[in-house]
Amino acid sequence: MANPISEDQIQIIARVMHEAIRAFQAAHGELPAPHWNQAPKWMKKASVEGVLFKINNPNASVSAQHDQWMETKLKDGWVFGHEKDGKKKTHPLLVPYEKLPFPERQKDALVAAIITSLTQEL
Repeated sequence: MANPISEDQIQIIARVMHEAIRAFQAAHGELPAPHWNQAPKWMKKASVEGVLFKINNPNASVSAQHDQWMETKLKDGWVFGHEKDGKKKTHPLLVPYEKLPFPERQKDALVAAIITSLTQEL
């Protein structure tokens, strides 16, 4: 990476990643996350943290990216639950990477690819 990435660039990458996830969810018949402009702070924070993790760990595996996400969620008081609920802080994907359904692993790979792609020349 030639230049440090600005906070504005990080926000843009996080937004692109978030919107790509929404499209992926819709394509798989899932209820998509809210649009970035309506997304709750905790959701935007998770996107930014994911971007920062990949920037700081460019060779990290997709499973390591999921582990980072899960560790952050757990530190923030989230627990496993069958439904994602921001108020109750429950999430069905708080499981080891190996136990994620295949589409979720694909989504994690998509996230890593987007971040890598958008940070390559910065």
